[in-house]
Amino acid sequence: MSPPLLSHTYSAAVLGVDAYIVKVECHLDHAVPPTFTTVGLPEGAVKESKERVMAALKNSGFKIPQKRTTVNLAPADIRKEGSAFDLPIALGMLCALGFIAQEAMEKTILVGELGLDGALRSVKGVLPITMAAREEGYRRILVPEVNGTEAALVEGIEVGGVRALQEVVAILNGEVDLKPVLVEGQSLLQYAQATHIDFSEVKGQEHAKRAVEVAAAGGHNAILIGPPGSGKTMVAQRIPTILPMLSLEEALETTKIHSVAGTLPTGAGIIGQRPFRAPHHTISDAGLVGGGTIPKPGEVSLAHHGVLFLDELPEFRKNVLEVLRQPIEAGYVTISRAKVSVTYPASIMLVAAMNPCPCGFATDPRHECSCTPPAIQRYMSRISGPLMDRIDIHVEVPAVKVEELARKQDGERSEAIRERVEAARERQRRRFEGNPEIFANAHMGSKALRHYCPLPAEGEDLLTTAINRLGLSARAYDRIIKVARTIADIAGSDGIQTPHLAEAIQYRSLDRQLWLG
Repeated sequence: MSPPLLSHTYSAAVLGVDAYIVKVECHLDHAVPPTFTTVGLPEGAVKESKERVMAALKNSGFKIPQKRTTVNLAPADIRKEGSAFDLPIALGMLCALGFIAQEAMEKTILVGELGLDGALRSVKGVLPITMAAREEGYRRILVPEVNGTEAALVEGIEVGGVRALQEVVAILNGEVDLKPVLVEGQSLLQYAQATHIDFSEVKGQEHAKRAVEVAAAGGHNAILIGPPGSGKTMVAQRIPTILPMLSLEEALETTKIHSVAGTLPTGAGIIGQRPFRAPHHTISDAGLVGGGTIPKPGEVSLAHHGVLFLDELPEFRKNVLEVLRQPIEAGYVTISRAKVSVTYPASIMLVAAMNPCPCGFATDPRHECSCTPPAIQRYMSRISGPLMDRIDIHVEVPAVKVEELARKQDGERSEAIRERVEAARERQRRRFEGNPEIFANAHMGSKALRHYCPLPAEGEDLLTTAINRLGLSARAYDRIIKVARTIADIAGSDGIQTPHLAEAIQYRSLDRQLWLG
């Protein structure tokens, strides 16, 4: 009896938003009956790979003798999931049978799902896998052609985009030269930053546009309150267009998350625009912040470096909104399971929208509100105080007047607003240079607030009057000062002036609840 056949290839798996190298060991012997076993804590899609692999090998013209095959995915104590192991398993079997030399496999990472005809299909997590391969010293990675641009964003490693199993075998045997995929990250980013929406399309709503400009300039969370059809969603959708452009580093961070989640547009390669995620109010807490038996990133992480928009905020289940508090505060989400704990980035700008009452018409002069004050109070109380504590700006969005809708002249373009936002962010960057934990005014704590935001005596008097006479809550005090600091930054002022405080006080309408009667 001939001795058993043994080979190994190298692949990678994703854990959280990072990847680790997996050694794929293939052992073939002549035991009866012939079987195919995968070990190393494989999940469903990995276990099913045997059917895809065997069909792909046969339909690619390789004659595979009936043997007992054992595939081990090392390290064996971490769960593996997904279909990316199809290619390394198939090549490991071919190597063990002598179709490919073992030396050809060294320093090469292989990932890809196989079709039954041997064609390679896209897989998730290629960007973090390529980063891990480079960090571990591998010199090349072979991925499905559709994932080639994404992988080629990583410099310092040769990337091959391949179409079929036979092509990979030919490359490894030296019969075909590998044509590396080459992209220039900055150029690809600039191309991906083109957008088709603009703030100039928003008719009227000058107060709302000014408020979201302030929110964008200081990184403040905001809530839009207004009747149905007033344009809350339209305004919110355009907030990413006035935020500072993504840097290449930020774009790669964001792309990693979308790559792992499988939401990266086919062939896109990179996320060039700040994300805008708008989950439906029926979403679960796991869908919002991430989770599952095998943890997956949620909407809050998919919105990393962008905007998470929660429309009809009071309609979200209370337990779902409560899990938002930690990621909003910390900028990341940690999900713990019995055998694994993963952390996903979640640095977001939270923008919410709601009606002023259950029927929606409390602030609409053209429609009569049918809600009683107790009904409005119950509606408002669906949003917890701790969550509202994390929202600095309350924006009233009134019903749009007919004459404003009919106006043909466009409003100010997003580009012009973004220039002011970027200038204000640059002032903040210089201000907080010695304090790396603070990236924008919204991130200031009480100590930083006292240090960076001294008020003139007249401003102190105005703020005290506002708290006492307008019935503003105590939690509004610090938030007014933070927002006033941002308004001063937009104006190019070194200090907070009384007009800046007066404008900031206007952005606390939920504290006053003027429509309660």
